[in-house]
Amino acid sequence: LDDAGIVAIFDLANTADIETGKLGAERAQTKEVKDYGTMLSQVHTEVRQKGRDLAKKLGVTPKLPEGNTMLRDHQAAMERLRLLNGPAFERAFLEHEQAFHAAVIDAVKTTLLPAIKNQEPKDFPASLAPAFEAHRVMAEHLQKKIAE
Repeated sequence: LDDAGIVAIFDLANTADIETGKLGAERAQTKEVKDYGTMLSQVHTEVRQKGRDLAKKLGVTPKLPEGNTMLRDHQAAMERLRLLNGPAFERAFLEHEQAFHAAVIDAVKTTLLPAIKNQEPKDFPASLAPAFEAHRVMAEHLQKKIAE
């Protein structure tokens, strides 16, 4: 995994959560789930821009590694979510967000950080891990709340 692949994966992860967050803000019925979707799209827009700025500073052009299925997986998730409405949408959206953030945290720890050679690009995703974990926990909390 090279720098171009790492940057592309990070960028795509943020783009995916911007899109699912916007969908959540549009489709959710409860205020808390709508607000969660809005927060995701706003935070991940800021983080994606910071990642893009760092890539530009380092002279890295993002390029997904061959065989990477993230984009296809995201598109399939969006298609599934778009078919749902009401409480079914909210449950599926929150389940997706919980699983998505857990997967990103795992990928950062096990794949991306070990592959990054320079300290500055290594510090950036490492510094975001607590926020990703907080987003996962928020999804879990909201899942429990709407189930009541």
